[in-house]
Amino acid sequence: MSHTPPIAAQKPHKRVHHGDEFIDNYEWLRDKENPAVLAHLTAENDYTQARTEHLAVLQEQIYEEIKQRTQETDLSVPIRRGEWWYYTRTIEGEQYGVHCRAPISAADDWIPPVLDESGGTSLPGEQVILDDNKEAEGHDFYALGSFDTSVDGSLLLYGVDTEGDERYTLRVRRLDTGQNLPDEIPGTSSGALFEPSGRFIFYTTVDEAWRPDKAWRHEVGTAASDDVMVFEEKDEKFWVGIGRSRSRRFVMIESGSNITSETWLLDAADPTAPFRVIWPRRTGIEYEVKHAVVEGEDRLLIVHNNQAINFELISVPVADPLGPRRVVLPHRADVRLETVDVFRDHVVAEYRREGMTRVGIAKLPHAGGVPIDDHKNGRFTELTFDEEVYSVGTAGNPEWEQPTVRLGYTSMVTPSTVYDYVVQTGELRMLKRQPVLGRFDPAVYEQRREWATAEDGTRIPISMVFRRDLAQRGDPAPTLLYGYGSYEHSVDPGFGIARLSLLDRGMVFAIAHVRGGGELGRLWYEHGKLLHKRNSFTDFVACAKHLIDEGYTRPEQLVAEGHSAGGLLVGAVANIAPELFAGVLGGVPFVDTLTTILDPSLPLTVIEWEEWGDPLHDPEVYAYMKAYSPYENVHKREYPRILAVTSLNDTRVLYVEPAKWVARLREVGADVLLKTEMAAGHGGVSGRYRAWEERAFDYAWVLDAAGVHPQ
Repeated sequence: MSHTPPIAAQKPHKRVHHGDEFIDNYEWLRDKENPAVLAHLTAENDYTQARTEHLAVLQEQIYEEIKQRTQETDLSVPIRRGEWWYYTRTIEGEQYGVHCRAPISAADDWIPPVLDESGGTSLPGEQVILDDNKEAEGHDFYALGSFDTSVDGSLLLYGVDTEGDERYTLRVRRLDTGQNLPDEIPGTSSGALFEPSGRFIFYTTVDEAWRPDKAWRHEVGTAASDDVMVFEEKDEKFWVGIGRSRSRRFVMIESGSNITSETWLLDAADPTAPFRVIWPRRTGIEYEVKHAVVEGEDRLLIVHNNQAINFELISVPVADPLGPRRVVLPHRADVRLETVDVFRDHVVAEYRREGMTRVGIAKLPHAGGVPIDDHKNGRFTELTFDEEVYSVGTAGNPEWEQPTVRLGYTSMVTPSTVYDYVVQTGELRMLKRQPVLGRFDPAVYEQRREWATAEDGTRIPISMVFRRDLAQRGDPAPTLLYGYGSYEHSVDPGFGIARLSLLDRGMVFAIAHVRGGGELGRLWYEHGKLLHKRNSFTDFVACAKHLIDEGYTRPEQLVAEGHSAGGLLVGAVANIAPELFAGVLGGVPFVDTLTTILDPSLPLTVIEWEEWGDPLHDPEVYAYMKAYSPYENVHKREYPRILAVTSLNDTRVLYVEPAKWVARLREVGADVLLKTEMAAGHGGVSGRYRAWEERAFDYAWVLDAAGVHPQ
């Protein structure tokens, strides 16, 4: 191992757009088939290993802490589908889960079974339907994609990726024998499903740019070459997905871009019939469709943003989706309606208010509720929780007739918790709280919501957690500030076992809920994208300054972390305000932003134009993006320490982006490390123990960068 940093050769590559010439010395690193590129990445890995060798003991300590706090042999809360309870077991020493089922006791059995007190690890009548550990044998990487069972419970459909490129091979298994049928469909994207009869499978495939663009129908027991294409999306900005109504009455094709959507419906009674469009697409109009039976009539509940920027919920007849509509939940400027779930007897709405997730539930009239379009009666009951900062949402509710709503709940001090809400009685029944072994006591930790003020006066929420004894001392503390801020994705406060290894070493963990995310509604997103993207970066800087000004931390103790588009965020911030940070951790960082978005032949580029703008055809967008792209704005200055972690087979953010960024940073004298996972995807390595090892490595580096030394 060498302590001398690899220096990438400079091979000038000229890029000219809109009269602007840029010389890119490291574009040659894009060719991963070139032995020189692989040799360079290997040299970077060797250098990173040598430079972090002094952290090996700390990394091992953190890994062991994660392992010791985790109940390695465990059972997920069973979910009822048809006549079976489905669940996943984890086994100590095994990297992956084991998918199982056990029979229900009776038709009205809605209370999930639990392990008996004798210490067993399986439920009565358990049947193993898929062991991911066996499927992963012989592969350095394994990910399970599609996973569906036929309505009668006789068949399993599952998709496997063993490269990390998010292309899955679909297989069908008979659950009475455990044997796979000859059916095998390579090159699919995630999300395949059975139609209700179990005779046909619907799935999607991707084009050369990794865009899901086609939907197919496969008849079980026939060759994949005989499959019928039922939908093709030729607009390169749109992705295609397959869905199914909870009532099992309809199969849906959903095609959408970042700002526009369109849904096509198929009556499952005739699975070979053509799909019909619900609302023809209109640029800027997004909608989501759910089937409901309201007072005996088949209706569609549609969440949409037509003249309702934060979305509203309406009801229309299935037979005439463009016909008369009833407003169920009207638009509100202070509430972002995100989705609804529809059951036989009730409707569940998920929404955001004051930056927090919320859940409201309404009974349908035949189940004792008022008409759902009578919004003056306040028929949605919002569930309430005691904590100031938390996250809640629906989790695993496949059955149309179920009398309960399964919920997932967490906060920064409360481990993930599963509840069943009994709709008729209002009882909130806790089924399981994530075990945290050892001497974990949530009372030792404190969570808090702070508000920073951005340079334009906007208030930016910050979610924080730390040990109470740290707060009592009142001294500035090492702090990890995390951010994302793109695609209207909200980074909601939640619990993390691995994070305890930071908190117990005296660190503060904080989330900067910057614009570009969705925490405070659609406008929060709109004001952090396209030609407003810089707001995401300045919001993050404002959060850092707030933590420093309020005495939580100091620049020499503050580390920034972001992954994917969050890697762009912290990469841009490293150029804008390097003096505020001691370290920057970028995971699969989107740091060569302009080069990628200029090239429509690259995976996903055209789709991304509605998020970032189209610099290929618009000189204003080109100039704006060039002004913030981390790679192109590296200059001679005092940078914080930087660690970039990437994956060779990532198809979303190619490894070449951080490789080029690191080469350019090293050119100007920055203290920078690159770690490339050679068998991983966008989400990193597969297998829980390997993932813990990687997180331990990251956190050891974070602690060192923040000045927290091994004890």
